[in-house]
Amino acid sequence: MLMEAAQSKPQPGAQKKSVYQPNQEGLIFPQEPVFNSVAEERQHRKERLAAACRLFAKHGFSFGFGGHLTVRDPEHPDLFWTNPMAVPFSMVKASMLVLVDHGGKVIEGKYAINQAGYVLHSAIHEQNPDIVASCHAHTVHGGAWAAFGRPLSPVTQDACMFYGDHAVLGDGAGKVPVAQESGHPVARAFATNKAIIHQNHGLLVASRHSIDDACWHFIALDHCCRMQLMIEAAQEIRPKEIDAKFAGYSREHLGNEFIGWLHFQTLFAEISHLQPDLFD
Repeated sequence: MLMEAAQSKPQPGAQKKSVYQPNQEGLIFPQEPVFNSVAEERQHRKERLAAACRLFAKHGFSFGFGGHLTVRDPEHPDLFWTNPMAVPFSMVKASMLVLVDHGGKVIEGKYAINQAGYVLHSAIHEQNPDIVASCHAHTVHGGAWAAFGRPLSPVTQDACMFYGDHAVLGDGAGKVPVAQESGHPVARAFATNKAIIHQNHGLLVASRHSIDDACWHFIALDHCCRMQLMIEAAQEIRPKEIDAKFAGYSREHLGNEFIGWLHFQTLFAEISHLQPDLFD
């Protein structure tokens, strides 16, 4: 099974990417996949995208038909896969995913797409060809924090994952992005950031590594927004910010793409075991 394949033993002498990787050889530890064909990589990305949708549902990110996740096709980089319109995150299957071009035309799939989602994600992928995947959903805590129009403060180790790597965007705040140009400010902001707090709207996350990484960091960003709201509520006691040097160090080791991918493997193992129909 795919879940078992991810939990393989590293090759002797393989280069370490993180302090979390074991020093001792021969231990079972998640390994990034190696593909024998484009078709195999495409199927992998689609299955991980479907799993990401299920995880969004599990974390309470469903809000009607709002929210959209995308991953670039490995063979045709000008096309991306996305979740079908009006299908609950909890019911998305790999076979339901839709392949779309930058013009909004459905190339493969039976379902319509979310037009607002297409505008944002098309611009993100088209203007940032190195971005592999992106995520957006209308979450309670992310939306609430976005209303302040402020970045996250480095007051927890988790928040440091986004230290110097996220931006607050006020352009088009609160406006439904139905015009194609609406996505451009978001796309430009992703040139130097992995996460965007879109004022009066919500959260967006992109990854240059994988949908695994994008999904995890979106979950983590909403988690940090929840903590920030709780901290802000304690008005009589002000939090102590982490020193910039340590915040930057933590971002380097906790907020990089490999760690995002690694965190996702834990979530994927659970969701694929509990909801194997996502592979259908």
